[in-house]
Amino acid sequence: MTSVVNRAMEQAIDGMHVKQVFGEPIERDGVIYLPAAKVRGGGGGGGDTEGNGGAGFGLTAKALGVYVIRDGKATWQPALDLNRVILGGQIVAIVALLVLRSILRRSN
Repeated sequence: MTSVVNRAMEQAIDGMHVKQVFGEPIERDGVIYLPAAKVRGGGGGGGDTEGNGGAGFGLTAKALGVYVIRDGKATWQPALDLNRVILGGQIVAIVALLVLRSILRRSN
């Protein structure tokens, strides 16, 4: 059981390396693009006195944007999270419909 937990911990530590956050730099026409992501993870393990047990670990990554390095100056270009934009639009639409319904009920 100890080897399983140790192996899971080693994999967890490897998964949290800076290479998981920053991608390989891309150079085009003298401009360097350095992609960045938000990486989160968690894990756990356990066992009993009989030597039974197990461990697990999970990672998730989300694109944040890219550093653009041009003429020795770096600028940040955030990534567009289209799912968040769509969800925000749906929430605004629902609130607008509820307000409109309330106004129409009062006018009747």
